Amino acid sequence: MLDTLSVIIPTRNEAPLIGRFLAALPASMELIVVDASNDETPAIIERARPHNTRVIRSPAGVAEARAIGAAAASGDWLIFSDADVHFAPGYFDRFARYTDSDAVYGPKFATAAYRWYSAIFTGGQRMAHALGFPAASGSNMAVRRDVLKAIGGFRCDLPVNEDSELFLRLAYRGYRIRFAADLAVYSLDDRRLRRGAVRKLFHSTARCALIALGLRVPLPQRLLRHDWGYWSTTRR
Repeated sequence: MLDTLSVIIPTRNEAPLIGRFLAALPASMELIVVDASNDETPAIIERARPHNTRVIRSPAGVAEARAIGAAAASGDWLIFSDADVHFAPGYFDRFARYTDSDAVYGPKFATAAYRWYSAIFTGGQRMAHALGFPAASGSNMAVRRDVLKAIGGFRCDLPVNEDSELFLRLAYRGYRIRFAADLAVYSLDDRRLRRGAVRKLFHSTARCALIALGLRVPLPQRLLRHDWGYWSTTRR
């Protein structure tokens, strides 16, 4: 199974966290990193994981970085994640249960300090999925390579919520998507939540509602091509 999986992450100045992310990956699995760092992140990756790893230096935004990584990966399944999480033990063994689908996503749990946020977020994921609106997180989602190509890949004009948009578009087009409660990732750092957890929750909910609506009726695209101040408050 591991030979058919590729993990893809965008990185930007993740030197304090990247080692813990790497420690949760099987050594034989392909890792593609699209890096925009000016710290030691790429050097740490190359030292810690000299095999089955490719680091692509690019100043691309997050959506374009995921697209670059997808184009460089060789796996039949592309697992998209972020450097500030770690995969739950047994994650990649359990992944085989979901390969009859076209795409799969799982929960992302914050640290203990934000347990309330995790409860709201994962509860919202379950409810939205039951209603036919997959609420995927870019920290924990996977798509078959051929499906990603068929649907046209990520929307690279979006500065944020490119992950949610992809899965909402997949659902709208009728692809088979599963929510896998047992495929969890755990946050290593809650820096974005510390800058406003409630604001982040409402920001994501409002944008995803607009994305879902925009798949059904014409909307001004400038509503989504602006990040609504997200990166100005979440970048370190």
